Amino acid sequence: MVADPLLLKAGSWLAIAGGVLLVLTVLAFVLGWGVRFRLVGVSSFTLLLAAGCGAFAISYSPRSSIEGALVVPVVFDNGSNLVVAAAGADFPLEAAGPSAEQVASNLRGGGRNSSDGLVHVRLRQLQAQSNGSSKPTVLAEATKDLRSGEVSLVQPATGRTKN
Repeated sequence: MVADPLLLKAGSWLAIAGGVLLVLTVLAFVLGWGVRFRLVGVSSFTLLLAAGCGAFAISYSPRSSIEGALVVPVVFDNGSNLVVAAAGADFPLEAAGPSAEQVASNLRGGGRNSSDGLVHVRLRQLQAQSNGSSKPTVLAEATKDLRSGEVSLVQPATGRTKN
């Protein structure tokens, strides 16, 4: 659990401001000020912002970065055990393994249910054929264990064309 110190500081300052506004709101109701209903909205919104900043600061976890990996878009995710990322036509082959590992390490396990507890991440590239069509080829495959969070690189079979 990584907490962002700037958001925690902002959340605490917003909580202090919300507390001051809440005291002013109670005072406005006791003294019958005309702005008392506006103060209800302002103080409740300020306290809501404080709670949101604090919750986001506690739940925030930065994306992992692996040396030699390039950013690739995820083009398919069945939500359980398969994620496919796409490599461009000019993608260097030496970056395939680290890129697949990076996508796998950045996956969140919440809501995924796999029979073997693994999520397979495949990095594929579309290679042009002579008849004008294209053929998907798996460049690298990584698996992530949902229980332990361990990521391992798997060597795909040569010429594999499955999604």
